Amino acid sequence: MSLQDTDFAIVGAGILGLSHAYAVARRGLRVSVFERSATPLGASVRNFGQALVTGQPPGPMLAMARDSREIWARWAQGAGFHLRRNGSLLFARTRAEEELLEAFYEVRAPEYGYRVELLRGSRLLDLYRGQFSHHRAVLHGLDDQQLYSREAIPALVEYLQNEHGVEFHFSTLVRDVEPGRLHTTVGSCRAEQILVCSGHDYQTLLAEQIAPLQPQVCRLQMLRVRPEQDFGLAHAVLTGLSCVHYGAFADLPEAEAIREQIQNQQPELEEHGIHLLVSPTPHGELIIGDSHDYGSDASPFNAEAVDDIMLDLAEHTLGTRLQVLERWQGVYGSRGPGPFSVLRVAPGVTAVLMHTGVGMSVGPALAERAVAMLLG
Repeated sequence: MSLQDTDFAIVGAGILGLSHAYAVARRGLRVSVFERSATPLGASVRNFGQALVTGQPPGPMLAMARDSREIWARWAQGAGFHLRRNGSLLFARTRAEEELLEAFYEVRAPEYGYRVELLRGSRLLDLYRGQFSHHRAVLHGLDDQQLYSREAIPALVEYLQNEHGVEFHFSTLVRDVEPGRLHTTVGSCRAEQILVCSGHDYQTLLAEQIAPLQPQVCRLQMLRVRPEQDFGLAHAVLTGLSCVHYGAFADLPEAEAIREQIQNQQPELEEHGIHLLVSPTPHGELIIGDSHDYGSDASPFNAEAVDDIMLDLAEHTLGTRLQVLERWQGVYGSRGPGPFSVLRVAPGVTAVLMHTGVGMSVGPALAERAVAMLLG
């Protein structure tokens, strides 16, 4: 059986695949997207939906996060999904965390143009009617956005299909790719360019070419909860623990005191790679996590003790009890040679891989750059 020929064939309907589909289609070219499952089920729908600018390190990642922010706004308007543009709140619980936020606000933020404000005293007390008054300070990241991935990704698929003419083939496994041709479980087609955006699947396609990157898979324990006291949270929430994970903060000298604090007082946080993220959904619930477990494959077994640690952190940070509604594993590709890789493995065949969990933050702009490169 033969499929319709196309200008670009894209493997994977996660955020990278959809971003590339948009970048190609808006240039007036034909696009076909192939996804092995009946609907996107990978990293892009299992995540927090946080598109963070503030957390990205100075340089290309920060630039792409800023560009992606505008693309997300365009998509939300066109596809009609819910996008919060209130920013993020990063809370300092200890003096060490407060000193790091001060250093970031006074030095790095003005140097690189991060749009942030540091709230203390009465401004912190006024935040959500005193709900966070037990913290020392909060960094408000003004450019950060947040969406509900489970609804946004399907809405984006429909938007690309209806408004940009992208052709989707779900429940279709791509078995092999070669220059100018793609072979699937429902037939083959010709394509001028083939883009492989298959997330953390390093074995089905281009395994030999990807292997030298030595990528791993990161799995995360995550929960959807309902707060006992619904105070209308409308920001993404982080704590100073995130500062040792995100590149915007992690190389500051003040981050070392936080690392020492974790090692001396809560070594289990380092052991399980735990730092708190909280994302409100449009339905009055919260997504919380996360832990980090790295390996060549994602273990299917979750540890209840890890969930307990995250729930305790979240309840203390939010100042309310939480009822667990749902538990699942997030997953993403990780630990390659850099934050992402664009591999031109053969004429007309390119693999695009994320090696960190910030695909939602930088993926749209990364796709624009990759497509511009391929089209010269």
